[in-house]
Amino acid sequence: MAQFIQEKRACGYRYNVGAWSLCRLDAHLCRQGLQQVELLRSVTSSWLAKQPHETGKTQRDRINLVRHFALFMRRLGLPADVPDQAVGAKESKSFLARVLTHEEVRRLLEAADRIEPMASTHLRHIVLPELLRVLYGCGLRLEEALSLRMRDVDLLQGVLHINDTKFRKDRLVPPARPLVARLQKYTAALGPRSDDEYFFPSPRGGRLDGGGVYCNFRDLLHRCGIGHGGRGEGPRLHDLRHTFAVHTLLRWYREGADLQARMPVLATYLGHASIDGAQDYLQMTAELYPEIVSRSDAAFSDVIPRRPWRSS
Repeated sequence: MAQFIQEKRACGYRYNVGAWSLCRLDAHLCRQGLQQVELLRSVTSSWLAKQPHETGKTQRDRINLVRHFALFMRRLGLPADVPDQAVGAKESKSFLARVLTHEEVRRLLEAADRIEPMASTHLRHIVLPELLRVLYGCGLRLEEALSLRMRDVDLLQGVLHINDTKFRKDRLVPPARPLVARLQKYTAALGPRSDDEYFFPSPRGGRLDGGGVYCNFRDLLHRCGIGHGGRGEGPRLHDLRHTFAVHTLLRWYREGADLQARMPVLATYLGHASIDGAQDYLQMTAELYPEIVSRSDAAFSDVIPRRPWRSS
């Protein structure tokens, strides 16, 4: 297993989640009394079975992990049964992002601006409104925003330095000038801080907890009357990223821009591994705003692919 993890990381993957799952598999194999370096179906089948509390995707991820590890063992000449992907639970439905309207974004940010100061969370009324604006205004992933340190934010040049992202890429993200001006006032309100401190600090000065941010987000949705569909239905914090992309494409369309030429720009800004993700956003924009297709179907029919939506 250590060799397998080393190979994955040598190929550029972080593989932290995979390493954690392999530790769980190792513990299972020990409980099964495995005595030889082999991976047989008789000892993995119970570990691969779907648990009552988990989704089909979680089980399929586990099966995929064991498949790759078994193929690695075979390359080393070791006995290993490769599980069939078909044994996993079928996916019940594809997730559809919840894109907020411009009016809903306005209400959400206004609700954030009305947060009252509290002794237990004395920075929340300062930090949360600007964090939400960066998520929506720059299309960042939550992890990217929470990982920002003071040295990563250049408010003189107006650039965010996003480091070591989902696809192991660094990128520069220039916010709109009004957002840069707000962030300048935000940093002044927090006072002097060192380059190593987090740009969006927790009340104790460390890194904000994503779960806590999501709880505050749900509370704000309730306050401004935006319904939540329940677990897995959204709006999620990540949907602010989807909303940014759709609103950007809609603005470009209304400005008369060549959307096909703009796809690489959007993909680069969002840190996508390829242009496919940006094309998914174009499809979603067309579905939410049929005027795009009805007015210029001939021009954009080859740009708007008919494919299932996937989160990115």
